[in-house]
Amino acid sequence: MNVIALSPFDLTIAALLILALAGLSLRMQIGVERQLLISAVRSTVQLFLIGLVLKVLFESTQAIWVALLATVMLVVAGREVMVRQKRRFVGGWGFGVGTLSMFVSSFTVTLLALLLVIGTDPWYAPQYAIPLLGMVLGNTMNGISLGLDRLTQDAAQRRPIIEARLALGQDWQRAISDSRREAMRVGMIPIINAMSAAGIVSLPGMMTGQILAGTPPVEAVKYQILVMFLIAGGTGFGTMVAVSLAARRLFDERQRLRLDRLRLPANCS
Repeated sequence: MNVIALSPFDLTIAALLILALAGLSLRMQIGVERQLLISAVRSTVQLFLIGLVLKVLFESTQAIWVALLATVMLVVAGREVMVRQKRRFVGGWGFGVGTLSMFVSSFTVTLLALLLVIGTDPWYAPQYAIPLLGMVLGNTMNGISLGLDRLTQDAAQRRPIIEARLALGQDWQRAISDSRREAMRVGMIPIINAMSAAGIVSLPGMMTGQILAGTPPVEAVKYQILVMFLIAGGTGFGTMVAVSLAARRLFDERQRLRLDRLRLPANCS
């Protein structure tokens, strides 16, 4: 493959876009310049570090190191889901709901692809396992974050309606069914939009990367279709599991709505 190497100067030119955007944000008083610069620095450091880790991992090809890296990815993704919630569950539930849902969906979908579709030898070959898991896990994280945030916000806003339904004799599942369906729909919107626009509005990242690396376009398209279907499955199933677990957690054994199980924002009473 004929890969054109990028120099530090090349990356610096691209970084000027971030600096220009931060300066414009400061001038227009948008207020995102600090977060933008910190995110840019974080992504640069994190990507270089993971590049070094993957280099060592590809050379060793040991299952224990692949499993360890996958666990770290899952834990970090679970934390990101928790901190993105405006109203998060108190205690271990704040971290556990998203993490468990991503484990069930993302790892299952990735294993399915490695064992039955790609068929690498060994099946845990890091060249395939880590990138696939990363793409599925990252998109599933976004879907679950959106779904949980919508569910908890909706439950708080619709509290009188939900409690009225409970008073009329409906069980907790029927009382919160509208909010639960809407949360699942919101969580799956990004991947649905991505699949609808792929190939016409945008060229997805994995396909673009493979083409730039010299892979024949048709072969790159096949891998992109596989990845998008895996992401859709992981995101959909993960969001459904997470929202269902969270919805159940909002009610106690006597089927009373328990918003005290959520940590309210600082500006709310």
